[in-house]
Amino acid sequence: MQSVHETYLGLDLSTQKLKAVLLNHKLEDVAHAEVKFDSDLPEFRTSGGVNAGRSKNEFYVHPIMWIKAVDMVLDRIVVQGADLSTVAALSGSAQQHGSLFWSRSGIESLRNLDADKFLHTQLDDSAFTVHRTPIWMDGTTVQQCEEMEAAVGGRDKMVAITGSKCYERFTGPQIRKIFQERPDCYRNTERISLVSSFLASIFIGDIAPIDCSDGSGMNLLDLSTQDWSDDCLAACAPGLHAKLGKPAPAASIIGSVGSFFVQRYNFSAACKVVTFTGDNLSALAGMNVGQDWLALSLGTSDTVMMKLDTPSHLSEAHVLVHPTDIGFMGLLCFRNGSLVRDIFKRAEANDSWDHFSELLDSTPRGNFGNLALHFTSKEILPPVKGSLRWNKSSCLENAELAKGVLKYSSPQTEIRALVEGQMLTRKVYATEMGFSFGENTKILATGGASANRSILQVISDVFNAPVYTQKTTEAALFGAAYRAKYVLSVVRMKENPGSGGRGPMSYYDFISDLRPHSITRVCDPSKDCEEIYGSMAERYKSMVSYMLKHQE
Repeated sequence: MQSVHETYLGLDLSTQKLKAVLLNHKLEDVAHAEVKFDSDLPEFRTSGGVNAGRSKNEFYVHPIMWIKAVDMVLDRIVVQGADLSTVAALSGSAQQHGSLFWSRSGIESLRNLDADKFLHTQLDDSAFTVHRTPIWMDGTTVQQCEEMEAAVGGRDKMVAITGSKCYERFTGPQIRKIFQERPDCYRNTERISLVSSFLASIFIGDIAPIDCSDGSGMNLLDLSTQDWSDDCLAACAPGLHAKLGKPAPAASIIGSVGSFFVQRYNFSAACKVVTFTGDNLSALAGMNVGQDWLALSLGTSDTVMMKLDTPSHLSEAHVLVHPTDIGFMGLLCFRNGSLVRDIFKRAEANDSWDHFSELLDSTPRGNFGNLALHFTSKEILPPVKGSLRWNKSSCLENAELAKGVLKYSSPQTEIRALVEGQMLTRKVYATEMGFSFGENTKILATGGASANRSILQVISDVFNAPVYTQKTTEAALFGAAYRAKYVLSVVRMKENPGSGGRGPMSYYDFISDLRPHSITRVCDPSKDCEEIYGSMAERYKSMVSYMLKHQE
């Protein structure tokens, strides 16, 4: 049974930091700590947490840096007052798409850790056959992507099996590159981990399984069976099944914390380790996005996350196995987010967000028929670069009018045309991906621009749904600790079916009950927004078709 003294530890190995948070039984923050790779581990010479390779688009990390950070972050959280003997369960989140290649001697060392020595003195370079771990920023596998797609029967087939086309950063193409260019390293690799399962491995003192959710970002997992696809494995490298091991559901306990942590950090030997997962998936768990919710992260690029009952087959989107529910998670990324908004803030609003908001608020919904699409870098969806401004007389039917206008007459028109164009882009592709908008739809806005009430009002109107914001900025980190508590409680309930009456509640209800005030409703849609933006969505599609046809 749960004790009020129990705590739950969450870890997040992001690109720039390793963070840890300890939550009490009410999911309140008790202690937290972090290790910044650039400043706290300068000997690895990272910039932004990564090392640039000799080739163009080559980026990597030394795994030993991450291992060193584990000891450091636990020391720091203890100094912050954390009593790790109270931890009933722990879980973690990690940057997606990195891969680690374990040697046989590395696995031996992992299973025989000595609590009197630091981790990094025991898990050194000899623990890995590849000492430069390729991470998500690496884009050197164009050839391998083409080969894998061709081998399974084309890009559409790859999307249908794995939920994504082959991406340079994805783990499958990265493994294939190691197999092709460094066959000895590949042959001597005993097991391959993702960054999430690598971190979990350290905590259980053995190779942890890759979870299905993070595993679905590899171009290797069959979404329909939630197991490795034989066709994709064959297209990638020989003997891969044995090196990957069997994937585990995201909501499973993979063991107890290793004796190293019991002896060195005073963890309880009964402390359970819940499967670690990828950061986007863990962020979804931290934001607690339910069935009718759409999460919109407004950052350098804008990201849309949603729950899907069936996988969509959009080739430029991602479908992953849902981390906390049955079904799937849809992920759409738009490159032209806050950076473009910032360009217009400088050019049209005296470099002031307050002035930007005033200009946005001073124009009516629909902007008198003025609508603009600005893709300063080539967008993912739609796959175009450039700008197009239409006014109320612009249309596809007239070749001259379809070219639009070079500039609007006022800064407020420019700014509303930009923001409405951006949000229509997000809505059109979310709809195309299979999200069903209706009267129960709610938008959860996160990221830097979610502090801007005027932008949120445009989102509310365009999506015709109320917009909520959340206090926490560390969704992936908190999501790890939330999942640890939830999975442990479900397992306990199944072990003692007579104790709780009804069966385990859903993750969404469980977290909502514990954190009822974690979100705030900030905007409601205006009454006339559906009639305004319904027709604008059609004009938007006409603009995109024009840009696709006329791009350089």
